[in-house]
Amino acid sequence: MQSSSLKEVTQVCLHGCCPNPFPSLPEPLNTSSKPRSTAAACRSNFAATTTSSFFPNTQFTNHESLPSLEESFTQFTKAYPQYSETNRIDQIRAQEYHHLSLSNHICLDYIGIGLFSHSQLQTQCSPAIPVASSSSPPPQTSDFPFFSISYKSVNLKLQLLHGGQASELESAIKKRIVDFLNISENDYSMVFTANRSSAFKLLAESYPFQSSQKLLTVYDYESEAVEVMINTSEKRGARVMSSEFSWPRLRIQSTKLRKMVMSKRKKKKKRGLFVFPLHSQMTGASYSYQWMSMAQENGWHVLLDACALGPKDMDSFGLSLIRPDFLICSFYKVFGENPTGFACLFVKKSTIPILEASTSTGIVSLVQVKKLFRLPEDSSDVTAKQKGLETSETVESEKPTDSVEQKNAKLGGSRRAEIECKGLDHVDSVGLILISSRARYLINWLVNALMKLQHPNTEDKTPLVRIYGPKIKFNRGSALAFNVYDWKGEKIEPVLVQKLADRSNISLSYGFLHQIWFSDKYEEEKQKVIEKQKIEEKEMGGHKKTNKVCQGITVVTAAIGFLANFDDMYRLWAFVAQFLDADFVEKERWRYTALNQKTIEV
Repeated sequence: MQSSSLKEVTQVCLHGCCPNPFPSLPEPLNTSSKPRSTAAACRSNFAATTTSSFFPNTQFTNHESLPSLEESFTQFTKAYPQYSETNRIDQIRAQEYHHLSLSNHICLDYIGIGLFSHSQLQTQCSPAIPVASSSSPPPQTSDFPFFSISYKSVNLKLQLLHGGQASELESAIKKRIVDFLNISENDYSMVFTANRSSAFKLLAESYPFQSSQKLLTVYDYESEAVEVMINTSEKRGARVMSSEFSWPRLRIQSTKLRKMVMSKRKKKKKRGLFVFPLHSQMTGASYSYQWMSMAQENGWHVLLDACALGPKDMDSFGLSLIRPDFLICSFYKVFGENPTGFACLFVKKSTIPILEASTSTGIVSLVQVKKLFRLPEDSSDVTAKQKGLETSETVESEKPTDSVEQKNAKLGGSRRAEIECKGLDHVDSVGLILISSRARYLINWLVNALMKLQHPNTEDKTPLVRIYGPKIKFNRGSALAFNVYDWKGEKIEPVLVQKLADRSNISLSYGFLHQIWFSDKYEEEKQKVIEKQKIEEKEMGGHKKTNKVCQGITVVTAAIGFLANFDDMYRLWAFVAQFLDADFVEKERWRYTALNQKTIEV
């Protein structure tokens, strides 16, 4: 089941243009001390080039002394000359997502895959104009959604086995998503869920924890979806285990995880559910896909959390080699808008019989709210439109009272209604190589630039920014976790950094890193960086249940999406650099506190 994109990557690598045939995936588990391969050398050279190409041996101690955008971009393109090959993405952004430029908005607060383009939203939500005119104003933006979701109380197992009735809208979107993800409908069944948390909860409610008692998760950050799964699984008798991550680079504690995965078990008895992401949605750390293979060999069912993967990363993931029992991914509607959408839960058909009957409200139907379908045009339609006419067929199809089935009936059933997902189409048109390369250039430049910010007049050369997890690295993911520190070395509250970024029209997020393991040599540092967070768990009715205390680190997060460009990275860098000014920090902290207390001072 090798996709065309994967074949394309392999062909490119044979010509020596790409040092890694799977550019978005991490290296396999290294269990021997073999000489470094050419690919490993290329990855090392990439890191060295990144470090030395952008104002080497230079630290910036004043936000007003930063190089200009133009000067920085010149240095950037010298370091990464292949970046110009990704200009197709800039064209798509200008033509289909012009709201980002008009609003001067930088969207770095969520990861996922958008279904539609902004221009498509405008077209679908605006009244139809029979004849286009050069003097006609552009259609106005509307918040009216393409579709809505409707909850339904059904049995997950029966839904997967028999499917139930699906609207033409659902069938069309499902087919488009399955094709986009390179998943075989012969091997997997799928349901739509309200969101990522709903998908995790559905599976936890249906998985046979009575016979396969363990739940093993691999997350370096606190995830609402994973917490929902853990709480639900524990109520059903599961024994929950979690991987740990070594300070300071937050790499998987391989010895401990291998021991948990490979512990002794009874013959012919499945061990439990192994929940695994290929990338951290918060730090950008990448993990070897061979952990899934090891888990399968040792009797685990495997859930692949694909929500943090890039838009074309599924093309580089060999589903034919490692076929997870479950897969969860999410889609939102339009990038830069309210990221509402849905999640998809895929279950391998051979695994469905082991699920237990359970009824939940997490499964949803997609409800058509506004015209989303289009009919393929024949040559007569095109000719008529060019002459400024509308054919009788076109007029009939625009009647709001006509259903899709009625439209097809009026056309003699000769043409089938289709759905247009321009967001996915644009990603397909660009391809895996350019998307992953562009993200690699941008995220590594940003990491390098942030590490060059240093407080002035400090004896120990206090850095402004601390980055958690991987730093400059060829195969890191396109997410970043960091904190900003003042000149005294005290952390500036991540929520304050987020609020100030909002004021600069930069959307960031914040989260909580956890499951961090400190060796004895870092015990003193542990006391300085680890925080305690109280989490209030509630029953379904909202009644208080327990207070849970977690240890970890609150961080600011940024996610580099498909449409991000160098201007976005530079503006984020310039914003963070303002914290080098102690007056800026104190003034904004006071203002933020005053606003939260709802007081006004003159």
